Amino acid sequence: MSGAFPVKTGLVEGFGNEVLIGLAAFFGVLIPMIAFIFNRQRHAAGIHPDSAANVESTRLHLRQNSSTTTNASSSYESQQERPQPRSHNTGQLTCPVCLGEAIYAVETNCGHLYCGLCIITYWRHQNWLGAVPCPSCRTQVTLLLPNFTQAEMLETTEESTDIIQQVNDYNRRFSGEPRPILDYVRDLPTLLRHAWNEFFTVGGLIFMFRVRVVVCIIAAFVYFISPLDIIPEAAFGILGFLDDLFIVLLLAIYISIIYRQIVEARATRATNNPAET
Repeated sequence: MSGAFPVKTGLVEGFGNEVLIGLAAFFGVLIPMIAFIFNRQRHAAGIHPDSAANVESTRLHLRQNSSTTTNASSSYESQQERPQPRSHNTGQLTCPVCLGEAIYAVETNCGHLYCGLCIITYWRHQNWLGAVPCPSCRTQVTLLLPNFTQAEMLETTEESTDIIQQVNDYNRRFSGEPRPILDYVRDLPTLLRHAWNEFFTVGGLIFMFRVRVVVCIIAAFVYFISPLDIIPEAAFGILGFLDDLFIVLLLAIYISIIYRQIVEARATRATNNPAET
């Protein structure tokens, strides 16, 4: 029997067991969280019971003004021929308020799509003291994001201009309200998706925003691979690895906050200079 001590090896060559445990724990929390957020958006495409009375009142108001809201009574056949709104992410085929096709669609920060006219009427027609709760999930709507089709973006009709002005007015009023940190996390899928789409659009986002996003991504990558961490993995093992992931999450939230500020500034500028819209 030799006197050599057995060599302790990890489950995967080149990686410590604490890193593997940390990865498993992180993805074990991250994947259910992402699934919960997307399933919540997908299955909440209907109307929340607490919003039923307000939505029904909005529908009646739309019917009474049907001469100027013909979009709210579109037929199923025209719905099938119409291209879906870009960045469509919830699987909705209809607006939950008017039960028709989503025309001049607007997406809430919680990821639900409505006709621009319907969500604006829902806001204006009811007696809300602040930002409206989402008709589908009751999340506070602090940001409205136009989600027009390519054809609608090329149109310059009075209706589309009015909807954009109303959306800008809403964002100017409510997008800067203080919110708990958990709401920022919930909004990440929607805001990051819109920021990503605009990032590669000519004239979509100002140059400084693009620079700040690139700097954030580079900083996150450098911090992730650097041994000079706030909580180094060599000394604290799994806690040091979770520290890296926490920093990446904070940078993602920071990017979403920057994008929210850009939308708010755009709305304020458009409200002060209506001719630009």
